[in-house]
Amino acid sequence: MSEHDLNRILYVEDEPDIQAVAQIALETLGGFILKICSSGKEALAAAESFAPDLILTDVMMPGMDGPTTLAELRKLPQLANTPAIFMTAKVQPQEVAQLRSLGAIEVIAKPFDPMTLAEKIKDIWQQHRG
Repeated sequence: MSEHDLNRILYVEDEPDIQAVAQIALETLGGFILKICSSGKEALAAAESFAPDLILTDVMMPGMDGPTTLAELRKLPQLANTPAIFMTAKVQPQEVAQLRSLGAIEVIAKPFDPMTLAEKIKDIWQQHRG
């Protein structure tokens, strides 16, 4: 595997139903290794030892929201440059622009199609890697 391969995804999502659908989409259909965290705090605790290639996080979560979680993860030297994708139902152009300005390489709309989620993430990864 080259350093440009996408294998390990840190997935931060507080809704168990959405976690379950995404887990099937990403592990079973996409072949990714997934670390699921139910909160930003949990993600911060798990991130360094998991060493993700990509951070995939919900935006609206209780406690620490997605943008705050990403900002805190970026403080960890190992994750300072790890690509991140936000998932949110709020996908108006100004909202997407705002999330990109926070360091996301892309924003995926919720609800997402579980049958195409893994391919969409692979496409975003390839575009980001150039």
